[in-house]
Amino acid sequence: MTGLPHYAAMLAMAGSLPTDDSRWNYEVKFDGIRATGYISHDLRLLSRNCNDITAAWPEIAPIAPTDPAFVVDGEIVVFDAGGRPSFGALQPRMHQRNPGAIRALADTIPATYIIFDLLHIGDRSLIHLTYQQRRELLEQLDLHGPHWQTPPRLSGPGAAILGESRRLGLEGIVCKRLDSPYLPGRRSPLWTKVKNVHDQEVVIVGWKPGTGRRAGHIGSLLMAVHDDTGKLTYIGNVGTGFTQTMLNILRAKLQLLQRTTAPVDAPVADAIWVEPELVGEVSFTEWTGDSRLRHPSWRGLRPDKEPSEVKMPL
Repeated sequence: MTGLPHYAAMLAMAGSLPTDDSRWNYEVKFDGIRATGYISHDLRLLSRNCNDITAAWPEIAPIAPTDPAFVVDGEIVVFDAGGRPSFGALQPRMHQRNPGAIRALADTIPATYIIFDLLHIGDRSLIHLTYQQRRELLEQLDLHGPHWQTPPRLSGPGAAILGESRRLGLEGIVCKRLDSPYLPGRRSPLWTKVKNVHDQEVVIVGWKPGTGRRAGHIGSLLMAVHDDTGKLTYIGNVGTGFTQTMLNILRAKLQLLQRTTAPVDAPVADAIWVEPELVGEVSFTEWTGDSRLRHPSWRGLRPDKEPSEVKMPL
């Protein structure tokens, strides 16, 4: 990363489709891990919370060296057998730290770096250029390889593109205004994400022991988010969507965080409380009137997110 400045990721706001297609392009919303790539004599990948995650993704390293050096924004994804991004398939890669196991997983569960923006090239920052200008420069770099690619940007109508993403079983789309600059570290309606499914990042504040086949294991996780005052607020339990491997990972992590008092005000009997340090993600059908998630299902841990980032949607 020598000589290349640091850029925090620009974030999209949840919203609805634009009404004026002529001012927007559309991109598929990929279900993975956001990563900024610093590419010069070698590759450095930084997560949204500025952790260096380069070593976890060795198959992406051959994108370097390059001259001139540049900085890109993108998403690390794993595709399933049907060619769709799979957050579940990504999970074993996210928690592995053993170099030998990482190399083996890179062969059996290979990842792809989806590159969708160009922030810097040579000694020039590009963030003040428009999205359209940055994308045209990115496309000139022709970044396509065995484990990296530049996806197409699509012109409207947005409703048709969203409908096709739904038909293909994709998470949704991101609408990007053609004249938008890149705003590091900011969430902006200039980038609007429109999803086919609901999901929510959650802070794990405790768990309940399982029964039956789950006796001796986690039965459900207790979830919380920060409300508009910053207070951590209980939003219900999630007890489905887990693999046995994930339950084992969660049990090991949560045992180290156990505490005797509840970090939230929650009417939960027999709960085992933990420090609110782990972030996960769930899918769900809707919010209830008492601010609980209806029919939540576990999707996975989000080590790329900080608990302070997890908030009640507006």
